[in-house]
This record gives sequence, structure tokens and C-alpha cells, in this order.
Amino acid sequence: DPAYEKVVLHVVWKYDKPIYRADKTLLPTLELDGRVDEKLILEYKKLVSNPASIPCKNSFPRVDALIKLSMLERAMMQRLELKAVHILEMLQHNNNDWRETAYQVVARNFGFNVNSDPFLSLAKALPYKLLLKHADQPGQVEALLFGQAGLLEVHVGDEYYRLLQREYQVLGKKYALSERKLTKVLWRFLRMRPANFPTVRLAQFAALVTQRKDLFSRIFEVANFHSLRKSFLVTQSEYWQSHYQFNRKTQQNVASLGDSSVENVLINSVVPLLVAYGKHTDQQPVIDYAVQILQHVPAEQNAITKIWSKLGYTVRSAFDSQALIELYKHFCQQRNCLNCAIGASLLKPKS
Repeated sequence: DPAYEKVVLHVVWKYDKPIYRADKTLLPTLELDGRVDEKLILEYKKLVSNPASIPCKNSFPRVDALIKLSMLERAMMQRLELKAVHILEMLQHNNNDWRETAYQVVARNFGFNVNSDPFLSLAKALPYKLLLKHADQPGQVEALLFGQAGLLEVHVGDEYYRLLQREYQVLGKKYALSERKLTKVLWRFLRMRPANFPTVRLAQFAALVTQRKDLFSRIFEVANFHSLRKSFLVTQSEYWQSHYQFNRKTQQNVASLGDSSVENVLINSVVPLLVAYGKHTDQQPVIDYAVQILQHVPAEQNAITKIWSKLGYTVRSAFDSQALIELYKHFCQQRNCLNCAIGASLLKPKS
């Protein structure tokens, strides 16, 4: 095999066959069998075969705090790097337009997992530059978003519904939008709390576009965290303060975008955008600012963070929760213990 020609040392577990170069000289080989403590191998097998969701569950509490912190920082940066790579791919498709890319990333986030894909498809079908032309007319922005989402297809509705229909018919024809229009079946309403209905999220997103016209540019400025957070606290139009869906008025007030939703957008959209921008422009202070945002945002509460909490780890901020999610998904679940500082420290022979 020509691939062996540049090898200077062949490291194997069992030396079962000599390897020769093309000139018939024997390749130096190091056999590891017999050089590794059998107890170490048994400990490794025991660790990775543990049925618990976190293999080192029983040993985790006794791991040195410094090792845990070091691994969490590494997991956090790995998570941010992966998200940044995806955003830079989007940027390339958007001809290096950061504002359009930010608009698409935030739009996807407004789907909050269940409707994230149709939200992203909608943002791609309805460019931000087009919406900005009508940002001074909230009704027209709503008409464009709901119409392009395929949610204005029913012929019967209340006065506001019919108004948006008429607006979209005019604007859709003006901008030749019909070919890229989504269909209603893409949007999920079943088994969801009304506050998370895509209609409500679209109305809130429309408010963000009309009330924060410069937001998708300002995201990339290293600014005060609290002012950035405040930028996302918008209230949807009057109609959507008493409706979860078209033509169905509710007796209770429909809440505006809440703190937890804003924090979700900061964690999953703003921070990755800043990291991608910092890497693309080679500005480390921008990346540092993104990490600081995570340290200011409260920790997420979900099934994964609860698992770590039960092991005695105090999840203080979104930095911790995001790092622990990455650690769980890409190390614990994949039994990648040897590449984890925590797992490696447990297997390291005692001196």
C-alpha cells in the first residue's frame, strides 16, 4: 500500500503482520498490547457501557471543579463554532449581506423549533429589503408576511382579515410573489399553546420589523446588553392583542413577546450571529461580547439542564446551560468520553 511509504512508525494493538516498504525494508512497529493496564481498559468499557444518559453519572460529583469548567468552556466554544459555520454558509447564499442573513436567522428563531423551517422559508421568500419598503405601514407588512405564508387563502373573514387580503393581492402582484408563496399546511398549530401559534409569532415578528427598522444592522454593534435585549421587547398590533388566530376573538389579552422568548432569541440567534460576524471580520472583541451576553442571560430550564442539576451542578447562566447541552449531545450521548476532559480525568491512571 503506497500510503505506508511516508509512515515512520506503525502503532498497532496486535502485531499480527509485518509491513514492508516498496524497497523491502521493514516498517518499525510498536505493539500496545501488554503495555496498557488492563484495569484501564476495563474502566473505559465500564464507563462507555453505562446505560445512564451521562456515562460518568456516579463519578461526576468527585471530578475537580477546574476540569469541569475547562470542559464546559470548550463545549461552549464548540457549540458556537458549529452555529457560526451554518450562519456563514447562509451569508454566502445571501451574497455577503449581513442584514439579510440576520433577518433570516431571527425569523427562523421565531418559529421556536416547531415552526422554524417554515419561518425560514418565509424569510427567504420575502426579502428584508422588500419589507423595509413598507415598514412605515404595519398593516402592509402583516399583509406581506401572512399572505406569503399562505394564511390568507380563505375567502370569508372579519374586516381586518379582508383588509390584509386586499393588501396582499396588490403587493403580491406588484412584487411577483405568488410563485414563492408557502402553503398553510406547512404551519403547525396542533398540540401547541395558543401563545405559540404561528399566527401570533408572525404578528410579533411583523412588529419587530416595523418598530425596530435598524435592528438587523444594530445586532452587530458591540453595545450595552440591556439595550440590545430591550430592542426585542415589542408588542404586536392591536388586532393580535385579542386574537390567536384570524376571525376568532379571545376574551383574554394575548401577551406580547415575553422575557423567556426574547432570551431564547438572544441565545439562539443574536449570539451565534455575533460569533459568525466576529470570525468573518477577525474581531475577537465581538466574539467576547457574544460570550458576555450568554453570561448575562438566565440559564435555560429544560430536560437536559435538569439532568445536570440532579448531579449537583449549579446552572447559573445561559453560558452554563448551552455548554451543558453541547456536552450532553456531542459527548455524553455519543459516549465520546476519551475526548471529554471529564471522562479522560476519570480514566487517567492514579500516580
